Parts: sequence; structure tokens; C-alpha cells
Amino acid sequence: MRVLLPDRLLFLVPVLVAVQALAVPWMAGTERLPKVPDLSRFPSNVGEFRQIQDVPIEPEVAAQLGADRTLNRFYLRNSTNTLVSLFVAWFQTQRGGASQPHSPKVCLPGAGWTPEVTGEISLPAAGGSIRVNRYVVAKGSERAVVLYWYQTPRRVIAGEWEAKLWLAADGLRDKRTDTSLVRVLAWSSGIDDQRADAAARAFAADLYPLLRNALPH
Repeated sequence: MRVLLPDRLLFLVPVLVAVQALAVPWMAGTERLPKVPDLSRFPSNVGEFRQIQDVPIEPEVAAQLGADRTLNRFYLRNSTNTLVSLFVAWFQTQRGGASQPHSPKVCLPGAGWTPEVTGEISLPAAGGSIRVNRYVVAKGSERAVVLYWYQTPRRVIAGEWEAKLWLAADGLRDKRTDTSLVRVLAWSSGIDDQRADAAARAFAADLYPLLRNALPH
């Protein structure tokens, strides 16, 4: 799937590529690597949702992903019997471009999910609203609402190209390039996505401040 930019931003593409190509290698000897977080101790309760299962990532998948820490966990909201999947991939450095988040725009179709609705939404959260991606996807008889974003020590980013821009800008300023891919998936029953959408939004809103505390500042 192609990543499309608004026409007014297309002229920035070669600029972003050039800045990243110059900035990230320049930081090779000066980057301050943050302490690796222990995501296994991430809270078992997120708002009204409680942890029900940690799911190990297969070694070959982990090797392809290239993340320094991952969290793959199921949470359940008892009041509505809604199941939510949380996936976090944390990268200590993006220096050299070898270890970078894999975009769900590619990974979801690769796993057999067909996007039916795509876009971005503003999500109210503690400390202010954040901009995240929202997908409605289908695979056979399954449907789900997916929210995902990139979270750095300074900000939440929805777009892949925007993430590259801030990688260069924040890397030069902070001498750090650590980032996380955060994905929330809520299963939908039948063709009614409203309950799944509400669950994904509620979970993500409560998740964001917890992640800010758990990840390196």
C-alpha cells in the first residue's frame, strides 16, 4: 500500500530524505542511548481493561522486527466483554536506518487484513489530544478497529513521513532517536464497528499516559 502525502507536502519528501541521511549518521558518535525499559512490568490494568494474557513473539518474527523491546498483550473489558490487543515495539536507536518501526500500513495487509476504512483521528488523552491513525480492517469473517501511532520522548506522531521529519529534528536537538510503534486492535462483532471503535479509543486514551511513564523520558 502506498503512503500518500497531501500535495502541499510533496515538495518536502526529498528534503526529509536528505536531512535524515545527513543527520542520523552525523549523530553516530554522539547519540545518547536511553536505558532499555522493562515492558514486562507494564501495568496489568489500563482504565477499565485488565490483562488476561501475554503473547510471546516467535523468534523469527522478532528477528525480522528488529525491536529492542516488545509488548504483545491481550486486555479485556468485563463490562462489555470487549477484547483488545496491545502491541508495542520499542527501538533504542534508529541510527543507520537498520532498526526502524515497520508500518502497519504494510504489516496489516501482509498478515491478511484488508483495510476498509483509513484515516487519522484526534484522540483526547491525559495531557492533551494526540493524533493517531484509525483503520477498520477485515480478514475473512473477522473485523477489527485498529489505532496506531509512533511515540517518542517528545511527541506522538501519526504519519510515517512526519516521523522521519521529527527523527532528524529531535535527533539533532536531543542526540536521541529512540521511538516506539504502538498498536491497539479491538475486534468487532458482525458488521457493527461502533463498540470496537469505542473500546479502542477508550483503551488508547488511558494507555497513552501509562506509556509515557513506562518509556524513557
